[in-house]
Amino acid sequence: MEETISLKEIAEVIKKRFVLILTFILGAALIAAVVSYFILTPQYENSSQFIVNQTQQEEDAGQFTEQDLRTNVEIINTYNVIISSPAILDPVINELGLDLTTEQLSDKITVSSEEDSQVVTVTATDEDPVQAVNIANTTVEIFQEEIPSIMNVDNVAILTEAELAENPSPVSPNPILNIAIGIVLGAMAGVGLAFLLEYLDNTIKTEQDITKQFDVPVLGVISHMDEKDIQAHQRSNLEQTEAAGRRGMNGSKKTI
Repeated sequence: MEETISLKEIAEVIKKRFVLILTFILGAALIAAVVSYFILTPQYENSSQFIVNQTQQEEDAGQFTEQDLRTNVEIINTYNVIISSPAILDPVINELGLDLTTEQLSDKITVSSEEDSQVVTVTATDEDPVQAVNIANTTVEIFQEEIPSIMNVDNVAILTEAELAENPSPVSPNPILNIAIGIVLGAMAGVGLAFLLEYLDNTIKTEQDITKQFDVPVLGVISHMDEKDIQAHQRSNLEQTEAAGRRGMNGSKKTI
């Protein structure tokens, strides 16, 4: 027979294990906050842009067609690969005196361009905001110097250089986002564990459990009374006795 669970039962399980679930939520949020503020190293990024435009020969001839524009856009994909190659990054490492390998520096650089756009953005990420600016600008400058000899073209011009802000803010980690993710994961883990414990709990608690477990009818139930229930029952009996006594006294007075 297929077992089903109602919304009421779900609510009862969550209410029963609410402390456990809340512990998981607070614990996950605390871990996310500690990792974000005290363990992860802040990362800063800055960007420099260059534009792929007419070649020197096209400028001299004064001719620039739509086909030339499409060609420049298509060649950007090749430029994106070249920027991340040792031909460009090795001179950047030497120029800045970086203690990095080509692969490590490549991981710090992101090259992107909008669709059908001739503008290419080179974004550098580093623990030091000043170093991020230097990497972005130096990469674009060396690329501009080396691309004529690499591809025999001269159609790259620097559009904007990376600049250091007065109070640079790290792009990562994002403590608020990490804490929010921690809360969600903590809630999911807490609720999941709560239902797992409820599923593994095979103790008999209600008359329905007896009928379901042993397939026999329940003939009678002995209610459980704790000390508070007994005291409340005694107070109720005492109040009823006193009320009956007062009614008896009132009846005697009327008879007289």
